[in-house]
Amino acid sequence: MDTRSIVTEIIFKALRQLNDELAQGKKIEISTDTKLFGPEASLDSLSLVSVVVDVETGVSDSFSKTVSLTDDIAMSQQVLPFSSVQALVDYIIQLLDKE
Repeated sequence: MDTRSIVTEIIFKALRQLNDELAQGKKIEISTDTKLFGPEASLDSLSLVSVVVDVETGVSDSFSKTVSLTDDIAMSQQVLPFSSVQALVDYIIQLLDKE
């Protein structure tokens, strides 16, 4: 499995875990287009924090590298990493490539 597939699966797993905790009518659709943050976001702020922690842990476990998804660098990106699952995948790959 390539890096992109692994990172995407880490995020999907975090979203599935979130869905397991949500009431039936509150579950979110999981796809690369899922909006994570912003006006049309599928997640509220508390859910986003939970997903971010799970994703950071998953990346660390899978790649033996620590990534911070909420630092000043992440927040200064032209496209915020949390605008969609795809944007988050792209950002994580960018961080992994820096290491």
